[in-house]
Amino acid sequence: MAHPASRVLAMLELLQNRDRVTGAELAGRLGVDERTVRRYATTLTRLGIPVAATRGRYGGYRLDPGSRIPPLLLTDNEAVAVVVGLAAADQLGLTTEAPATAVALAKVHRLLPRRLAPVLAMVEEAVGFALRPRTDGPRPAPPTLTLLGGAVRDRRRVVLRYRPRDEPESVCELDPYGLVYYAGAWYLTGHDHRRGELATYPVAAIAGVDLTGDRFAPPEDFDPVAHVTGTGTGGRTWEVEVLLETDLAQARQRLPATAQLTQTAEGVLLRMRVARLEEAAALLAGLGRPFTILTPDQLREAVAAHAADLASFAHRRPDRGRTTADR
Repeated sequence: MAHPASRVLAMLELLQNRDRVTGAELAGRLGVDERTVRRYATTLTRLGIPVAATRGRYGGYRLDPGSRIPPLLLTDNEAVAVVVGLAAADQLGLTTEAPATAVALAKVHRLLPRRLAPVLAMVEEAVGFALRPRTDGPRPAPPTLTLLGGAVRDRRRVVLRYRPRDEPESVCELDPYGLVYYAGAWYLTGHDHRRGELATYPVAAIAGVDLTGDRFAPPEDFDPVAHVTGTGTGGRTWEVEVLLETDLAQARQRLPATAQLTQTAEGVLLRMRVARLEEAAALLAGLGRPFTILTPDQLREAVAAHAADLASFAHRRPDRGRTTADR
C-alpha cells in the first residue's frame, strides 16, 4: 500500500466499516503519522466525501452524511451479501420499479474481482432457479415508497392520488399506519377519512402523494402486517387455497388486492387468509368461474351451504297481494 491513493481508499474503507475511528488507529493501520491522516481526510472531503473530525478523549474520524453516497468498498463476504440480497429481492418482487435493481447489480458486478465474479454469477442463477420470479404487475416508484415510509414514521397525514385498475383516478386523505410487503406487492394501510374506516391500497396503484401539515396518532396495538394479511381479527383465521379455472387478469379484477395469485398450468392458484369461511364462500361464488378447493376441507361445507341458500332464494315467489311499490 505504498501509493498515497491506495492509503486514501483504505482509509475510506475503514471509515465505512466503523461509526468512528481514532486518528491513532488510522495511522497505525495505514502505516503513516496522524498528520498524514488529517491530510487524507481533507483529500476525501475535497472528493465530495465529507469526513468529520472530533477532538478530545472520544475524538476521531467518521463519515459525515453528505449530499451523495460515497463509493462503496466491499469485502468478498459483503459483495456476496449485496448480490444475493438484491437478486433474491428482485425475484420476490420486493424491489421498486425497474431499472434500479438491475443497475445496482450491474455496478456491483463491474467492481468485483475476476475470481469472485463467476462464483456470484452461479449464486444468482441458483436463486433465480429456486424462487418463482415475480414479474407480474407494476412495482412502486422509489420516491413514492420513501415518501410514504417517511409519512408513516413521522405520523403525517397524506393525500393520495390513486388509480384503481381500469378505473379513473380518485383522491383520498389517509392517516398512514404502515407499509407492508405481502404476497409479492407493497401495500399502504391506514385510516381513510373519505370512507371513515381502515383501508388498504396497493402502493403500485398510487399515482401521487402529498404530505399535509396534519399529524395523527395510530390506534394502540395496531398491527399493519396482521391487518393486511387478515390475521389481526383476534380469533382463528383460515388459510385458503383454491385453484381457479380462469386467467390471471380476470382473477385480479374480481379478487381483493391482498389475495395472492399465481399462474399455473392448471389455472390460477389463489391463496388468502380469511376470518370467516362464509366470506370466502361468497367471494368464490361471485367469481362466476369453476374452481377446485384445495384447503381447508371446511370450505367445501361453507360453499355447499352458500349454494343451498342461493337455491332457496331462487325458489322464492313474490307475494301476489303486494305490489312492487308496497314492497
